[in-house]
Amino acid sequence: MDYSNVTLQPGSPEPLGATLTAEGVNFAVYSSGAAKVELCLFDADGGTELTRLPLPERTENVWHGFLPLPHGVADVVYGFRAYGPFDATYGLRYNGAKLLLDPYARALAGKFEWDDALLGSIPSDDASIPETLSSVDSAPFNYKARVIDNGFDWGEDRPPATPWRDTVIYEAHVKGFTKLHPRVPEQERGTYLGLAHPEVVSYLKHLGITAVELLPVQAFVPERFLAAKHLVNYWGYSSLAWFAPSPQYSLADPVREFKSMVKALHAAGIEVILDVVFNHTVEGSEHGPTLSLRGFDNTAYYKLEPTNLRYYVNRSGTGNTLGMEHAATRQLIIDCLKYWVEEMHVDGFRFDLAAVLGREGGRFRTDAAFFKQVAAEPTLRYVKLIAEPWDIGPGGYQLGHFPAQWAEWNDLYRDTMRSFWRSNPGILGNFAERFAGSSDLFRNSGRRPTASINYAACHDGFTLYDTTAYDEKHNEANLEDNRDGHNHNLSWNCGIEGPTDDESVVELRERQVRNLLATVLLSQGVPMLQAGDEFGRTQQGNNNAYCQDNEISWVDWDLAARRSWLITFVRQLLTLRRQAPGLRRDTFLKGARQVDREHKDVSWRHPLGHELTAGDWHAQDARAIGVLIGQAFTDPHGTPNGHLLFLCNAGDQPVDFKLPAPVTNAVWQIVFDTARWRANDLGNRIAAGDNCVLAPHSCALLADGDAPLSVRAGFSLS
Repeated sequence: MDYSNVTLQPGSPEPLGATLTAEGVNFAVYSSGAAKVELCLFDADGGTELTRLPLPERTENVWHGFLPLPHGVADVVYGFRAYGPFDATYGLRYNGAKLLLDPYARALAGKFEWDDALLGSIPSDDASIPETLSSVDSAPFNYKARVIDNGFDWGEDRPPATPWRDTVIYEAHVKGFTKLHPRVPEQERGTYLGLAHPEVVSYLKHLGITAVELLPVQAFVPERFLAAKHLVNYWGYSSLAWFAPSPQYSLADPVREFKSMVKALHAAGIEVILDVVFNHTVEGSEHGPTLSLRGFDNTAYYKLEPTNLRYYVNRSGTGNTLGMEHAATRQLIIDCLKYWVEEMHVDGFRFDLAAVLGREGGRFRTDAAFFKQVAAEPTLRYVKLIAEPWDIGPGGYQLGHFPAQWAEWNDLYRDTMRSFWRSNPGILGNFAERFAGSSDLFRNSGRRPTASINYAACHDGFTLYDTTAYDEKHNEANLEDNRDGHNHNLSWNCGIEGPTDDESVVELRERQVRNLLATVLLSQGVPMLQAGDEFGRTQQGNNNAYCQDNEISWVDWDLAARRSWLITFVRQLLTLRRQAPGLRRDTFLKGARQVDREHKDVSWRHPLGHELTAGDWHAQDARAIGVLIGQAFTDPHGTPNGHLLFLCNAGDQPVDFKLPAPVTNAVWQIVFDTARWRANDLGNRIAAGDNCVLAPHSCALLADGDAPLSVRAGFSLS
């Protein structure tokens, strides 16, 4: 389009960003300290800057203007330049030579390429030497924004609105999940459309998944140090444009393809939860580039060191931290969340390093202004909100302290269950607390067991299988001399480090995987599986594969075919969970005897048959425990009945469990035994007499005569 004779009209300060109308486009950006803001218009591919037009109006701290367009013209590609004072000592970093991406950009145009031109200044390592302003134009190297039409045929799309108690979360990477999928057309593998493919959606539904939690899809770019090593930020925790779906996962139109993915998953009753990064941006420290927020309003959008505003507070470990105490920052995030819910139809968010969001005056507050704004926003009232409840700053570990509306990743659950199954001493009490929903963390604030997101593995750390195959991390492919990643993995290689043909070690590892899967899926709270853990995916011992966009990270579907029995095990566990309301309670277990009931809602059993005593709980050599769950099912009239008995032996010797007397039918029937996992190994599945011998490193689930026949029939895995 020829913009040579175009004049901007005053326009409106609301809404922020670029808003397409029948007459043209309204532009509005926040910048409290700029003296002038220019709208820069580009050709359709973002390669050539066509004109610069000063935004003609300022309403308080919002600069705005309206671009009239001829009828039918809508392909507008743009950026901004903000002119003002540059004095890093006072945190002022305006530089008109730097093209800035709209923080509200809905779609990207052009390409991103690391170059020194992206630096707003040339910083000095000597604090006494002022930074030198860079006058090199950065437009050829930064992304531009594309104005979009939000129109999309959603049809009858409705949010599944799965209750928390019925939710099963599946953490997946958009690219990695389908990149090697043999039944997805090759051109769609690794894309939003690949995740929407009927074969993929059917697999998730058949498995029993109710929500996919996607690693970051907000547009991101790799950090410069990774690009220099020809690596990428595969996970996506280096955000640049929060409103825009990452173009890396699309064929042509990221926005429409993302919406198509959501629509397909919703049609199968599967919710979409986004892992969002609002604690930092890819602009990094004072040595980083000026791409967007830094150039618009550095002192508003970032938390700066109060004694020297030249430097950034770093609660994220990436060089900067968002300034959550500033109203403009909070509004930007709230607007972004609303957009993804209202326009993109997502069902919830998992907030990376969420403790940052609640920091005020240097400390975390449950009643922080951001949490209050979220609670007051009608659009966000019923979406799922999940916190990664920590950051790296002082007092940053805040598990159990988020507001009542929020759920939290429970890493204490992960660590406890890994520790128990690797036979750590003296943790029966911790095992029971985590299995029962972590009431010690959530009860006092009036929250429910569903506040706990239970998992044994996630993207950050070993895969579930690798916790059974490696004692040490093996991150050499990250080119950091194996220094990166956690060292405290609570893993056990079962006797041999890494791959082996030793059949006894292979069987033990597979049994340990079954033990961990069973524990997670039978615990109170909300279970989360990492994609591929249901068939033993490996990352070859890499516990920090954030930069590995290759077979290390991609899901191996050939392995799924070879371990279909493990997928069946998970599917049947999830079927059992749906059948048993007592496994997914809205209230905490109390260990109290119920009126007219033989057993308590839960009791913790010693192998000798009695309830655990104070001494039993603290026995350092104890490696076995039984969990008797009362009222696990309901009869056709809705009356609670039926019992489940979960027996666990993490030791290296068999354990002879004396079973409590069943309420009816005088027998317990084995539902599954991870040491005898094929159907033809279970015999008649009836526990003989009053005892059940549990093999080393195994668990078993038993049901009494009031359990549904489909449960008592046991798992069939052959």
